[in-house]
Amino acid sequence: MINRLSHATLWVLDQDAALRFYTEKLGFEVRRDQSIDSFRWLTVGPPDQPDVQLVLLEPGPPMMDAASADQIRALVAKGAMGTGVFATDDCRGTYEELKARGVEFLQEPTERFYGIEATFRDDSGNWFSLTQPAEVPVS
Repeated sequence: MINRLSHATLWVLDQDAALRFYTEKLGFEVRRDQSIDSFRWLTVGPPDQPDVQLVLLEPGPPMMDAASADQIRALVAKGAMGTGVFATDDCRGTYEELKARGVEFLQEPTERFYGIEATFRDDSGNWFSLTQPAEVPVS
């Protein structure tokens, strides 16, 4: 039986630049940074969620051929890869904090039926939702 998701792959254009973005701008921790021959296994995650690792991978061998890697890089760079939702208890406050660190936002915090949401891009072009979930009324 599957117990939980532990790792998720995030395609990046440059692992060193991505490492700086996720640690210095988003405040994530390095979970693993090891090389095996020419392959670099680099993972990061939010400090309050130690059991989750985002794998920051550059497209290419051994996962795919050169033509596929070029296609993935092009999609990432043009911002066509919406990758997920990061949760926060204070969307407006986190937005201000991340904006001050140089994070590029596509949308300011906006009220939605599911909560307050802002969207941003990482340094490769991947976009994320930053969401403060709506309070669910107790019945």
